[in-house]
Amino acid sequence: MDMEKLRQQLIIDEGVKYSVYLDHLSLKSCGIGHYIRQDEPEFDLEVGTQITEDRCTELFEEDIKSVMKDCKKVFEDWDDMEEEVKQICANMMFNLGLPRFSKFRKTINNIINKNYTKAAEEMRDSRWYRQVTNRAERLAKRMEAIA
Repeated sequence: MDMEKLRQQLIIDEGVKYSVYLDHLSLKSCGIGHYIRQDEPEFDLEVGTQITEDRCTELFEEDIKSVMKDCKKVFEDWDDMEEEVKQICANMMFNLGLPRFSKFRKTINNIINKNYTKAAEEMRDSRWYRQVTNRAERLAKRMEAIA
């Protein structure tokens, strides 16, 4: 999988902030859309505290490894899937996390069955789509374009 392409897409969708900030759900985050967990040193930092570019990269690399593992849990044939499908699914997994992505049963089943038009319809028929409409629409259009 083209990790640099995924990184560039996630930078567009998530942005890059070299400081601790609150995301749209008021959760502490930093770097490239990294949700700060309680066991991480950044958790006790105040909003606005700077982090290094190296730490941002380190957190992103950890997040991507986790996303790849989670995608392989959802899609048995992950390694054999089309590159563009993997890019879209990894982007969604990064944004949603495994527990929420797993609830997209119809989308997932349509992807498995290579019915990408229907998968895009199901992506649009979600609360996630209403929360991150611009990103979700870009991803849905990319999914439709594969069909």
